[in-house]
Amino acid sequence: MIIYPAIDIKDGKCVRLTQGSFSDVTVYGEDPLLMAKKWEEKGAEFIHLVDLDGALAGSGINRKIIINIAKTVSVPVQTGGGIRTLDDIRELVEGGVSRVILGTAAVKNPTLVDEALALYGDKVAVGIDAKDGLVAISGWEEVSSFSAIDFAKQMAEKGVRTIIYTDIATDGMLTGPNVSAMKQMSEAVSADIIASGGVGSLADILSLLPAKVSGVIVGKALYAEKVELSEALAAVKAEEGGRKC
Repeated sequence: MIIYPAIDIKDGKCVRLTQGSFSDVTVYGEDPLLMAKKWEEKGAEFIHLVDLDGALAGSGINRKIIINIAKTVSVPVQTGGGIRTLDDIRELVEGGVSRVILGTAAVKNPTLVDEALALYGDKVAVGIDAKDGLVAISGWEEVSSFSAIDFAKQMAEKGVRTIIYTDIATDGMLTGPNVSAMKQMSEAVSADIIASGGVGSLADILSLLPAKVSGVIVGKALYAEKVELSEALAAVKAEEGGRKC
């Protein structure tokens, strides 16, 4: 299970939202690139970048910053937020991004998923953000009529190999992930599931191992110093090693 440190970018700064609310913003750093370097130095295997302004506006507001991070750090990065067209995807992939996450676009324009998969294969992931079991879009400001699991199955059938599954109710709350929802999703869908939302401690990270998710995104817990990244990475490896014995 890979731990993905999250860097959410708003107005060019590193921030965290609570339950996806743009009215509840905490700034944790003025320079997202310095933050990415920090997580790289602490042993991150993959970094998760979100263009929050882009998610709301529907275009890549902070894209130059994201591409600069992808070109500067030696570990792979994945990114979502404001990615709506093949040109958006092409710009990011050519800029060094290892995995591009389609969220709102996957719901509103499923043909784009087919076209993107045909061109970029495993570099294309889908982000599913769930509010009461339904898919939320447009920076979580709208809720669609799709059930999260049904939509995930549709995406997996198209050939999507990685799904980032966020439980909005727990996001930024530090109260623990929705383990049962993550387990249900990983069992229902053939794609790799990356869990997101609610991690507030090392125990929360380890609680996701039985859910058989391929990764977990950790944001606020790192910035609030509830989780120390290098310690968490070592603990996951030790736990996984013990389970194999």
